[in-house]
Amino acid sequence: MTRTSLLSMLASAWVLLAPVGSAFAQTTEQTREDARLITATQVLQELRDTPDQRVPDWLMQRAYGVAVIPEVIKGAFIFGGRYGDGVMIVRDAADRFGNPIFIKLAGGSVGWQVGATSTDVVLIFVTPRSVQNFARGKFTLGADASVAAGPLGRQGEAAAGISAEVYSYSRSRGLFAGVALDGTVVAFDNKANQFFYNNESVTTEMITSGKVTTHSESARRFAESVALSTKDNTPPAPTAATPTAPPPPNNPPAPNAPPASGVKTFPIEDPHPGGEPK
Repeated sequence: MTRTSLLSMLASAWVLLAPVGSAFAQTTEQTREDARLITATQVLQELRDTPDQRVPDWLMQRAYGVAVIPEVIKGAFIFGGRYGDGVMIVRDAADRFGNPIFIKLAGGSVGWQVGATSTDVVLIFVTPRSVQNFARGKFTLGADASVAAGPLGRQGEAAAGISAEVYSYSRSRGLFAGVALDGTVVAFDNKANQFFYNNESVTTEMITSGKVTTHSESARRFAESVALSTKDNTPPAPTAATPTAPPPPNNPPAPNAPPASGVKTFPIEDPHPGGEPK
């Protein structure tokens, strides 16, 4: 076999296998994003299952958007840094949580520190501006949106005096806690969104407005988990107009008692109690 013939055969094989390789790469990438959604859903589920170490209900009910970044790596050797891949979801015009937006989280710090840890990070966006700032695909916590370590557990309205646009939480070793994330960048993950929505020009606005959509089961479950986490589960208080059943009689009549004759009787009074009757 000549060298020219061998090259020709290899070229033909490449033409035949290239679409298969491309499809395999796309399927693998979509599988990664589905896995990211599944992990984020698990984080929210575990957050709901820890009443004393979870985001207060009143804060979740104010959420315009929720971001979950599982397994954020925080490593350091003199210069520290954070990095993680996550997913974000925001309310649409109908006040419902729509399609997921894949994001990246990155931040840095300077100081003498050694070691590496992995934590789950949850961000609660409580103002329209905080989610609108993400429309350009990138913003910095503390600069483009005020951020505060979020309150936990059953603190209720006592913690409502904290004023911030984004509240941040982290979970390490199974426990959630508020975390300071000033200077951390939240950015649109171009590659992940392009593969997931099969659109090379997809933008944040296209996802939030419904111009692109998905039938992914993992995306549906993530949206349902966010909606469940932000739902007001307080039972309605009874109103004054609610009818109440009359109390049962103290001495119900015997089953075989004769019907009343309609004649009223009265006890005989003794005019001289304690003495012999006269």
